Amino acid sequence: MKTYRDEVRQAQDELAVSYLPAVRAMAFRMKERLPSNIEVDDLISIGAEELIKLSRRYDVAKNDSFWGYAKTRVQGSMFDYLRSLDVVSRTNRKLIRNIDAETTRYISENNEDPSDEYLSKVLGEDIEKIKDAKIASDIYALLPLDEQLSFSHDIATDTQIEEEELIEIITNIMKTLSERDQLIIQLYYFEELNLREISEVLEITESRISQIHKEVIKKIRLQIEKAGGL
Repeated sequence: MKTYRDEVRQAQDELAVSYLPAVRAMAFRMKERLPSNIEVDDLISIGAEELIKLSRRYDVAKNDSFWGYAKTRVQGSMFDYLRSLDVVSRTNRKLIRNIDAETTRYISENNEDPSDEYLSKVLGEDIEKIKDAKIASDIYALLPLDEQLSFSHDIATDTQIEEEELIEIITNIMKTLSERDQLIIQLYYFEELNLREISEVLEITESRISQIHKEVIKKIRLQIEKAGGL
């Protein structure tokens, strides 16, 4: 019996090891959309640990593809790690929104990004707080859409809207966007390009792309509130 268990465990370990390159690729791809202070090795470690756990529970009779079974769960473990960093306080939520608003105004008037020093002076905040808030904003921009919608308010609330209704709201908002803005959202969410890659494709600054993305999130949130969902 012990020999059989050892053989099963070895087969499970070999299965997990065979998909480690896929975990590494996922981590590096995610890292491209995260601030520099997030280490890719941490993402790989978290993902690999989850992969091993999943190999222990995998039942080929129920799932004919191990990676099909594991991929979403491995990605979820990386998201859980980002959430665990707890980079956003109630105060920072307000500061992030103020930074977004001032950045949008500044870009529209000057066609370039405001410096951290400028934002610190205009908003009356310590420059390190400005930097921390921007990092927090970048992290939350990578999380699932429902969490971004909740993040847009000081007090997070539970979403009470059906998935079909949310899809309809998003579809209707997308129709109101310019072709360029629609393309930005498509490239970001569906093609999973990072801001630098989108910037190179469309020849728009990364900050402007980030602001467009955040403005779309705000529009979705407002429509959900009108629908009585939140």
